[in-house]
Amino acid sequence: NSDGLIEPASMTKVMTAYVVADQIENDLISIDDEVLISEKAWKMGGSKMFIEVGKRVSILDLLKGIIIQSGNDAAVAIAEYVGGTEDGFVDLMNAYAASLGMNNTSFMNSTGLPDVNHLTTAEDLAILTSNFITKFPEIYALFKEKEFEYGGISGNKYNRNKLLWRDETSDGVKTGHTSSAGYCLIGSAKRGNMRLITVVA
Repeated sequence: NSDGLIEPASMTKVMTAYVVADQIENDLISIDDEVLISEKAWKMGGSKMFIEVGKRVSILDLLKGIIIQSGNDAAVAIAEYVGGTEDGFVDLMNAYAASLGMNNTSFMNSTGLPDVNHLTTAEDLAILTSNFITKFPEIYALFKEKEFEYGGISGNKYNRNKLLWRDETSDGVKTGHTSSAGYCLIGSAKRGNMRLITVVA
């Protein structure tokens, strides 16, 4: 059922990171840029990186917060920085999705929090992941990092993708969970010259 519409939950953040990676690649932003954290980003519920309102956090740390900790706060902060507003960033997400041929995808936010129109398919997420691995291998490498702790706050610092511990050839990608989406996963592993990407939702 690879074309069936699904709620992507935090698998959304693969696209959030993809947009940022492309913006860095095209010198529109730098991985060292410091992002001012807004009250909206700081107040985000769900999984968090635990950034503080009014502080400045580097793009690299925010990417780690998004990819490793699945931080909704980090996703909104980076979305506001790149897109001016989260809505502006969502427009970018959908433009990138269209350019990649993700024909059944509609993003409504940068985090994956539930929205009736925030939908994609397993096939589209596989297309996105394949392009990420090919085009931005250095930033993709963050998906295999097992832990990231920001600012000495011992919140959830471990990557939720337990395949990273169970199989040394696994190098990503992203888990997701909301009550409406259920549990979902984009997984990828490489053995020799063969890479497999799987999407379970």
